[in-house]
Amino acid sequence: MTLSRALFALLAALAFSGCSHIEPWVKPYERENLADPIMAWDRDPVSTSYMLHVYESREGARGAAGATGGGCGCN
Repeated sequence: MTLSRALFALLAALAFSGCSHIEPWVKPYERENLADPIMAWDRDPVSTSYMLHVYESREGARGAAGATGGGCGCN
């Protein structure tokens, strides 16, 4: 009987520990380091946006990237 009570108390403690407050790993004063341009996925965002525009212009008739246009590149 005592073993079952101890096991129940252990399981209850584990279950209730999941409801505790979780501290964020990144503090508010550290977020500026994550917003650094060196942390971006692409190295040249201007070139990436231009290439995306070219891709959307070429594939505009088909709607490959979800953009509208006739494919002439003038949109």
